[in-house]
Amino acid sequence: MIILGLILLIIGFVAKIAILWTIGIIVLVVGLILVLLGAVGHAVGGRRHYW
Repeated sequence: MIILGLILLIIGFVAKIAILWTIGIIVLVVGLILVLLGAVGHAVGGRRHYW
């Protein structure tokens, strides 16, 4: 999700498409939250680690 978020951010920035920029930020933040939850030991989606 983090990589997808970065790709959407880059495409949105280069192509000047605001909706891709916004979706990229949201996906990136969600990916970072899931990684942080998995790193501190909380089960995410039934898994101990997200990655």
